[in-house]
Amino acid sequence: MGKHAKSVDSQVIGRITANGPGWVFTPADFLDLGSRVAIGLALMRHARAGTIRQLARGLYDYPIQSPRFGAVPPSDEAIANALKGRDDARIQASGAYAANVLGLSTQVPVRSVFLTDGRTRRIKLGKRAIVLKNTSLRQMATAGRISGTVIQALRWIGQRHIDDRTVASLRRKLADSDKQQLLKDLRYAPAWIAEVMRKVAQPEKPA
Repeated sequence: MGKHAKSVDSQVIGRITANGPGWVFTPADFLDLGSRVAIGLALMRHARAGTIRQLARGLYDYPIQSPRFGAVPPSDEAIANALKGRDDARIQASGAYAANVLGLSTQVPVRSVFLTDGRTRRIKLGKRAIVLKNTSLRQMATAGRISGTVIQALRWIGQRHIDDRTVASLRRKLADSDKQQLLKDLRYAPAWIAEVMRKVAQPEKPA
């Protein structure tokens, strides 16, 4: 291995370890360190050495190691963040995944969908599928905020299936600052979802 290759290798592994276990990444995260070919070869060497894991073509992670179970699978959100690339795209959990994150559903979806203002992408990891789905700017208005996740979760559950238990569950789950954020973002939600968000943010009446 030449001196330049060693330098790229060391810089690549330095960035990986600096981000810590659980980080999911693509070659695009290292292009400031060398050519695409040099980065690809460095990642291939580190994967063969077992330091990192190749999840799919062009997708890797620095796995968290469990003493009992070995390398832990990366989270869907970590994968989605890696897939959105370096184009300043935003992502927002949606559907069953958003409901699961908030504890409104015990269903663990095999297909996790994230809305994005970037390009649509899909990756399959064994039985799991992670999808980035391009959507309108209005749908992305609350991306990255708890209100965005609440809006998408309630939309998936559906108006007919929302009841007092749903409201109580969200009240328990969300911090006071989260509830304040819901009130700030009411204008971005459909009317019936805004009404649920308002109920969640209201203080509970004493028994």
